[in-house]
Amino acid sequence: MNLILLLKEDLLTGDDRVRLSGRRHKHIRDILRSSVGDELSVGAEGGRIGLGRVLAIDDKIVEMSVVLENDPPKPLPLTLILALPRPLVLKRVLIHLTVLGVKKIILLHTNRVEKSYWKSPALEVEKIRDQFMLGLEQAKDTIMPEIQFCKKFRPFVEDELPGMIKEGKAFVAHCEGDEVFPTKGDSPAILLIGPEGGFIPFEIGMLKKMDAKLSNLENAS
Repeated sequence: MNLILLLKEDLLTGDDRVRLSGRRHKHIRDILRSSVGDELSVGAEGGRIGLGRVLAIDDKIVEMSVVLENDPPKPLPLTLILALPRPLVLKRVLIHLTVLGVKKIILLHTNRVEKSYWKSPALEVEKIRDQFMLGLEQAKDTIMPEIQFCKKFRPFVEDELPGMIKEGKAFVAHCEGDEVFPTKGDSPAILLIGPEGGFIPFEIGMLKKMDAKLSNLENAS
């Protein structure tokens, strides 16, 4: 945990004093081994980043005074459209994407996605939020990603994707692609990643009709 993420319910008085318990308190006490007077990196969810000075700590809570003076990191200008992975994999993926600075994630059903995945507890709002929090703490960030569920491939590609492409070029991760995926610059981009086994030919054909470019990410610039 490189940053202690502060939530609205942590505030005691005004915006400059907080009380933490549970997982974050345990980390401060047992992992960081902080004591009164120590300063820690903190950030308010959805807001600024700064320092928290430990005022009191015991077996149940830690209290800190906080000064938040810096803006969070700049978000990655990328919308990731990801075929819904296995639930256990999804947890890790959400953390890693948050660390990388991705702020818009769309989970998509495709032919090779098991329908049972959509019933997994891993898709519950609180479970997803937990993974986002872990990622923000690692990245020293405070802005929660947005997530969208699309359970029907064709309606999404025909009705929603064209409007998104107007705002940023779309790329499909594909081993036979020859389009270079940009990794530098501030221009918005859309990246579609298929399931285990990849998109089926029909799906690739639909994406190409919507002007999505096939890209072998090994050739990213």
